[in-house]
Amino acid sequence: MDGLFFYSKLITPDTIDANKHVNNLVYLKWMQDIATMHSTTQGWSFEKYLETQTTWVIRSHFIEYIRPSYEGEMLIHATWIHDFGVNASKRKYFFLRESDKKVVAKAETNWVYLNAKTGKPTPIPDSFKSCFTLIPDDNDVLHFFISGKSNPL
Repeated sequence: MDGLFFYSKLITPDTIDANKHVNNLVYLKWMQDIATMHSTTQGWSFEKYLETQTTWVIRSHFIEYIRPSYEGEMLIHATWIHDFGVNASKRKYFFLRESDKKVVAKAETNWVYLNAKTGKPTPIPDSFKSCFTLIPDDNDVLHFFISGKSNPL
């Protein structure tokens, strides 16, 4: 599916909390990690941001924990860009249990594009936007996974 970036990852003991499921803060780290990976695969690596003297900062996160996930389960980590504003963008995420394609968490981050020298918001360049296909409907992503069209391995 154009615009969608995803991979599967085994839940390891270091992600588990006292309640014996993945700790809430781990999802936040996974969101940052997959956003960076997606950007890099589309040609916007750390080096590219240094070259353009730009960066992204987080304005806000929203995470909805739907069901717990446990050590030993495989989770599909998925992300896509929902929209572009002048200098901000919403990125969305699903974490799905691979065995039954049930969503265990869904999230979104509002990112702001900055001039790295001034720290002020700056317009998102067309050269960035053209590297990403927007997916405005979350249901399209869910259908992609539930229909069995995906093979994250």
